[in-house]
Amino acid sequence: MKKFRRWLVVPIAAAIALGTSSTVLSQAVAITPGSETVQLSGTSGGSKQDSKGCAGSIAAAPNHVIQVTEDANLQFMLQASGEPALLIRSGSGQEFCVPADSYSNGKVTIPGRWNKGTYAVYVGDRAKGQHAYTLSISRS
Repeated sequence: MKKFRRWLVVPIAAAIALGTSSTVLSQAVAITPGSETVQLSGTSGGSKQDSKGCAGSIAAAPNHVIQVTEDANLQFMLQASGEPALLIRSGSGQEFCVPADSYSNGKVTIPGRWNKGTYAVYVGDRAKGQHAYTLSISRS
């Protein structure tokens, strides 16, 4: 018989160091064994330009902070209008950035093995727009 793990989502208050400053966020989520798929929403884009140009315009602070409590296979899936991009920064500074292409209809997916740690998630817009989005995080 196969054992399945479920992920438990626990809201947490978090402060994450980004560069030289610290940003306190109210929309932080911990992903732990036992939880189901997490669905988050918000508005893409912002007043800051992504330094590497992949995500376009992003908010000054992360849209979400995700605390992965143990190594896990996860899939981040973004759905938005405009020209969305999903930028994820690990606590060690590693970046994962994927923009939607003309064939995806505003859908971006980043699957992978995610190490235990804190991740800053930015939902950008390459056309400098601001649109409602839905971000789902599930086991893959």
